[in-house]
Amino acid sequence: MSESSLLARLVPVRLRPSDVDLIAVTALTLLAVVVVFVPPFSETILRFGIGLLFLLFAPGYALISALFPDDAAPAVATAVDRDTEPTGSNAESTGMLPGRLYTGTGIDGVDRVALGFATSVAVVPLVGIALSLTPWGLGDVSTVAAVAGFTLCSVAIAGYRRRQLPETKRFRVPYRAWVAGSRQRFFSPDSRVDALLTVVLALAVLLAFSSVAFAVASPPDGEQYSEFYLLTEGADGELVADNYPTTLAVDEPEPIVVGVENYEGATTEYTVVVELQEVEIRDDNTVRVVDRERIDTFEPTVEHGEQWQTEHDLVATTTGSDLRVNYLLYTDEPPAVRSTETADQSLHLWVAVEEPSIVIE
Repeated sequence: MSESSLLARLVPVRLRPSDVDLIAVTALTLLAVVVVFVPPFSETILRFGIGLLFLLFAPGYALISALFPDDAAPAVATAVDRDTEPTGSNAESTGMLPGRLYTGTGIDGVDRVALGFATSVAVVPLVGIALSLTPWGLGDVSTVAAVAGFTLCSVAIAGYRRRQLPETKRFRVPYRAWVAGSRQRFFSPDSRVDALLTVVLALAVLLAFSSVAFAVASPPDGEQYSEFYLLTEGADGELVADNYPTTLAVDEPEPIVVGVENYEGATTEYTVVVELQEVEIRDDNTVRVVDRERIDTFEPTVEHGEQWQTEHDLVATTTGSDLRVNYLLYTDEPPAVRSTETADQSLHLWVAVEEPSIVIE
């Protein structure tokens, strides 16, 4: 029994050499899903490296394979060797007739790889646009999931279309020719110029991969900030950044939700100070604080990427028309003098405080 026939018996039809590239793309897709969704892999550099390779190559190559299932390499059947020439029913099963030259209408391996990268650059943004119109929105996880689904569907179509072709016309990865050509280029160059060009090419590829690896391993620090906001409860019960109170009654609480989102790059201990200030507005539109009363103080600890919210009752104990509720946010230990000038961020509400109405029954 020959080596090829033994391999054909051991390897299922769906995993034979004509599907090697599709198997590799499927494996890359599944690996990308694992490193993006499954901890602890999702917390390592593999998430970025494999995820980037997947997005830049797999969907485009799968689509090209689905569109072009046949090979561009010629397949020749001649009468040189009558023992191997396809005849009769064998000729019909292979799709070849004696003495004819067949040139595939597909594309070769090098063009497939190049078009795989180019097509991926077009496919991924289109998937992103489609995602932005769905309830899931556009994000890292949803993008990888959608592109993975597109890639696997394209691989299934490509495999089906290849199996509809005669085996001689199916695209096969010419890995033996690539290995032989690489071996000759590196170890038996035709000239010194070829040897020099080979070394330059190898160094260029190594430099490119090293640059990508360094960029992934040492990403630039993004902008670090904290988001500070106030919310109220809308008519439908949802929290909204609107309908803030403008009039308060003495000693009657008004609920306000204070929130902080941490994008500082590390767990941060915040201090939020709430003050009711009596102010004087000068002719030049500057404000002078005449008196102040501390209403609340919060000291939340928030992890990076997380948010903190709390509802507090805004209660005024003094009346006035030019009163300001000041919310001061500190990301470090607050100073002794706490004011708008010393705070990292500040928010305020202008209110008028009146005596509570007396209801006579």
